[in-house]
Amino acid sequence: MKVLLINGSPHTQGNTKLALNEMVGIFKKEGIETEILDIGNKDIRGCIACMTCKKGAGKCVFDDIVNEAASKFEECDGLVVGTPVYYGSANATLIAFLTRLFYSTPFDKTMKVGASAVIARRGGISATYDEINKFFAISGMPIASTQYWNAVHGREQGEAAQDAEGMQTMRVLARNMSFLMKCIADGKEKYGLPQKEEFIRTNYIR
Repeated sequence: MKVLLINGSPHTQGNTKLALNEMVGIFKKEGIETEILDIGNKDIRGCIACMTCKKGAGKCVFDDIVNEAASKFEECDGLVVGTPVYYGSANATLIAFLTRLFYSTPFDKTMKVGASAVIARRGGISATYDEINKFFAISGMPIASTQYWNAVHGREQGEAAQDAEGMQTMRVLARNMSFLMKCIADGKEKYGLPQKEEFIRTNYIR
């Protein structure tokens, strides 16, 4: 069982990484393999709606870390997305990455567990939390929750470690996510995945 953690901060050893590492410690105790992928400091452009990924390519036309992450995403049982808050929103580089990753990957994401980890000086946490969770919800991925919003506070490098409640929130999140992944694995073995229907698209303008 494996969890892929995405660090959306441009600071590879900043507060977002501290929060993710707090989760990694719990995942290891739960016997779950982890990998952290630092993408916030990469040159990642946004989707241009060229549809190359849907026309037989099976991957994004821009061959960068998005395509590198695609196979890791397919193999994992859970995905954690960590981000700092900029103007009440996630890092724009991270959103470009997620948009292209989720849209260009053809594999079924149903029942992979998703979780967000949001780091802020003060405000914008709940809006950013909702923003990240939308990627999971539209993909049939159960969303792991914790004892509060999935958030840690801190501005200067290392300050997140001083947020005792926030770090506890990350540990609880990792335990809940571990439990959910294990339950889903047992359920898939016993019952299989939910029945699929052919997708019906109802456009507002025909």
